[in-house]
Amino acid sequence: MNPFSVQSVEIGGDKPFYILGPCSLESEEFAWEMARAIKGIATRVGIPLIFKVSYDKANRTSVSSFRGPGVREGCRILEAIGKELQVPVVTDVHTAQEAEIAAEHVDMLQIPAFLCRQTDLLEACARSGRAVNIKKGQFLAPWDTVHIAEKMCAFGCERFMICERGTTFGYNNLVVDMRGLYWMKKEGFPVVFDATHSVQRPGGLGGTTGGDRELAPVLASAAMAVGVDGIFMEVHKDPDHALSDGPNQVKLSQLENILQRLESIRRVVQPWE
Repeated sequence: MNPFSVQSVEIGGDKPFYILGPCSLESEEFAWEMARAIKGIATRVGIPLIFKVSYDKANRTSVSSFRGPGVREGCRILEAIGKELQVPVVTDVHTAQEAEIAAEHVDMLQIPAFLCRQTDLLEACARSGRAVNIKKGQFLAPWDTVHIAEKMCAFGCERFMICERGTTFGYNNLVVDMRGLYWMKKEGFPVVFDATHSVQRPGGLGGTTGGDRELAPVLASAAMAVGVDGIFMEVHKDPDHALSDGPNQVKLSQLENILQRLESIRRVVQPWE
């Protein structure tokens, strides 16, 4: 697959890109604050940025958990952020109808891991004209992602990537097999590593998800050394009080140092033949 662009961000080229942003759209003011802060850090470090935030956390442990403002209001906010800050934006979609609505406002659609084999959703995203980031299901082997890629190509979409986010390992735990990043790269499509969801402990706190956020930069460093095309990290100014996935989100105050470390690793890594 040839490299492609999302606005000015090249996917699958020589330079790694970064998908960064908070887990959920907690409020419009919060989304703008995070987007401006992350854009400033990305500019200082000199990295290609795609801003991410979810308008609906549809897959939550508890029925009482915070979800977000919904597709229309959330995409209105994302579109405004993208235009003013001149940065591509991405968000999750959960149904074919949501994909159609979101595609009118954002630059990239993201398919959640549990939905990665939903053919109708893949087709809707593929035919939307937008680039697509597909999270690899926690239940899939790396080589099983070939079938997802085949579906996307069959639906006429070549602007997509596969995102590793860990594999279920017993109860309430995920592990990352770094061999999978190499194997998926060999299939010829861009591969992204999701450093923060990979350190989740799904349902690990009973009614909420736990996580080991201190391990996210560790795994991201390993993935960068393997030679992934991009790094995905969720970032929050105060993750201990985040409305979703707080235990695995990176602290905004630490983001710049983390990115500088990742960039220094990539500069000394030679690409695989």
